[in-house]
Amino acid sequence: MKIAGWVLSGLIALFLAVASAAPKLMGLEVALQPMEVVGWPAKYLVLIGCIELGCMVLFLIPRTALLGAVLTTGLLGGSLAANLRVDNPLFSHTLFSIYLGIAVWVALWLREERARMVFPLLR
Repeated sequence: MKIAGWVLSGLIALFLAVASAAPKLMGLEVALQPMEVVGWPAKYLVLIGCIELGCMVLFLIPRTALLGAVLTTGLLGGSLAANLRVDNPLFSHTLFSIYLGIAVWVALWLREERARMVFPLLR
């Protein structure tokens, strides 16, 4: 279980670093266009990319993993709200934050015994 949790954590971190934070930090059009759609100015692009990276670093460090998961959940909640506000497609855009958030918490549950003690899904 622990290995599966770390593999899932690595995949999530890789996705957020490569597909989400890196384009923002480089100011690529693929990151600018969605920001315009939801009404966020481009000046926040680098800040949001840094916040994403910070959340993932915290999530990957065992001692701060819970804090990283909570902060990532908050970040994803903001993304969900922004997509919902502009009526983006529900299943592909708006709910993607829910899918990713579930993956973050499943990964944490798999790799951290303390998380399994708080959320005892298995007996």
